[in-house]
Amino acid sequence: MEKLRKESNKKLFGTLCGIGAAVCYGTNPLGARLYDEGMAPSTVLFWRFGLAWVIIAVVMLLRKEKLGVSRKEFATLSALGLLFLASSLTLYVSFQMMAVGVASTLLFVYPVLTAAIMAVFFKEKLTWSTVSAIVLSFLGVMLLYWSPDGGSLSVVGVILVLISALTYAVYIIVMNRAQLAMSSFKINFYVLIYCALGNMLMSLFMGQGLQVPANAMSWFYVGWLAVVPAILALVMMVYAAKYIGSTPTAIMGALEPLTAVLIGIFMFGEVFTTRLAFGIILIFSAVIIITLYSNRKEITDDTL
Repeated sequence: MEKLRKESNKKLFGTLCGIGAAVCYGTNPLGARLYDEGMAPSTVLFWRFGLAWVIIAVVMLLRKEKLGVSRKEFATLSALGLLFLASSLTLYVSFQMMAVGVASTLLFVYPVLTAAIMAVFFKEKLTWSTVSAIVLSFLGVMLLYWSPDGGSLSVVGVILVLISALTYAVYIIVMNRAQLAMSSFKINFYVLIYCALGNMLMSLFMGQGLQVPANAMSWFYVGWLAVVPAILALVMMVYAAKYIGSTPTAIMGALEPLTAVLIGIFMFGEVFTTRLAFGIILIFSAVIIITLYSNRKEITDDTL
């Protein structure tokens, strides 16, 4: 009974972390505001990840946490860093080619990719609850951003978002399968340094240089990007992937575009319509289904 209680608490904690990570990551499009200052995507991401890495380093110093890792752990951490670098950079470049809402919608194919990869390569069964949650969340996201006006999309932009979705799906899977025996701060210390250095090299290679944020508001957005969709989202993602698995964590990502919609409503006065209400209901239904199923499965497995 004690073991069952502990596992149930871990599952609840993982679920809350999955929700928190999705909400935090959903504020990512605020970074597009820095484009108005003439900053390139790689420069925005350099400041975002660079500042986040400094904060993580200070936290680890205060925790007196050692940096040493084994060769196997270093290889896994390197893979995670490169995957997140590729996912974030392709997404931010796509923001220059299409509306951030549309890009966020297209990015949400990653739960489907996650489930497909887990089923094909790791023989994970696609249950009715998983499929239902994917369908409901996908329909909900489409309702959030669907527009009767139509319009064409940039082919290059779409390809970049799909690459971002694929690398993000693989990132979640690697995080879950690796089961790294270290704190989330230590994991992200290495992940973030790959992201910061990678974007710095990209800026220099493209001849753009590293533009410094021009004013207090720009620094505010850089700070927000470093703390919320970088540190908080990545730290909580570690626990979510560890305690509830890759596919449920990915499905909870439906809260990311939902967060973007709510920010638009409450911060920028965008209109709340019936279509948005239905979209929100579908997304929350998907999260509830996958959460209830995961908890029930955990209890069943422990009592067998």
